[in-house]
Amino acid sequence: MPKLYIRALSLVICIPAILCAVTTEGQYSVLEGQTVVIPCHYEPQYEHYVKYWCRGTTREFCTSLARTDYLQASDAAKDKASISDDMDQLVFTVTMKNVKTGDTGWYICGVEIGSIWSADVVTFSNIRVIDGMSVVNTQVTGEEGGSVTVECLYSERYRESRKKWCRSGDWSSCRLTDSGASYEDASVAIIDDRTRTYSVTLKKLQLRDAGWYTCSAGKHKISVQVLVTSRPKDTLPVTSTPAPTKCNAYVPAKPISKESTRSHHLESWLMCSAIVLLLGVAIFGRKLWKVHKQGSAPTQSKDNKSKSNKCPWDVSDQQDTTVVFLNRDDKRDDAFLY
Repeated sequence: MPKLYIRALSLVICIPAILCAVTTEGQYSVLEGQTVVIPCHYEPQYEHYVKYWCRGTTREFCTSLARTDYLQASDAAKDKASISDDMDQLVFTVTMKNVKTGDTGWYICGVEIGSIWSADVVTFSNIRVIDGMSVVNTQVTGEEGGSVTVECLYSERYRESRKKWCRSGDWSSCRLTDSGASYEDASVAIIDDRTRTYSVTLKKLQLRDAGWYTCSAGKHKISVQVLVTSRPKDTLPVTSTPAPTKCNAYVPAKPISKESTRSHHLESWLMCSAIVLLLGVAIFGRKLWKVHKQGSAPTQSKDNKSKSNKCPWDVSDQQDTTVVFLNRDDKRDDAFLY
């Protein structure tokens, strides 16, 4: 019903003006004692016109609360509401402070045309002041093992009341502030700054802490949902292993220390020394083999020379030679060559 009424009023006002050149939100809800800010947007042709904020449903019977030319506004109205015009953004902003339940009603954002032939360009907004509780965020999220804070807002009349934090459906879990407007244990901390806000901090969160809770002040309460996400698993850092070299075998990655570094260098040095020693032995053995081979060759040549000296004749002469053996009984071998 209020929305239909707003549209009907807007239509009546817009018909004389042909075009609705001022716009804002149709309805605002604010907690008693809080501040409400209303932005009113207008068309470029109204940049240098006077803008105003008044309470009422018609321009003729609208109580002026704030104007950009600072006229026709009482001191009490100035304390209650203020107005500022941003011509670059083509918007004028109205701020109402410390609202009370009696401030609930209809208001007008208007541009004063100042002509008997043209009506002011206006739009309507309904402000509803709530007596009770509210929260900044109705849903908050924390990580397992960490903490999360909920900000609970309350009306001015409950400033001296004790504040309560409960898990929904479990009244034994309720935590209540003391006379000093605070409460704290290992898992919950409540602090009331006595300026219409108290904060609740859940510490050392566990997965089972997820669920619905309520902020309470006096007879009023409001629900808040708490979500708890799992702690991410620790991931081991990926380390690259250097490629093995001639004198360095693969060694699995391990924490580096002075002792491990020394043992690693000692192992590498011993391995290199063994390889060098084997190469030296191989080279030395090969040299000995070559020396032995060269030493046996001259001996064979000397024997061949001595044999050839015993036979002063030519080999070809031996083909016609006759050998005669004598005195076999005496076991002597005397041979004569003919």
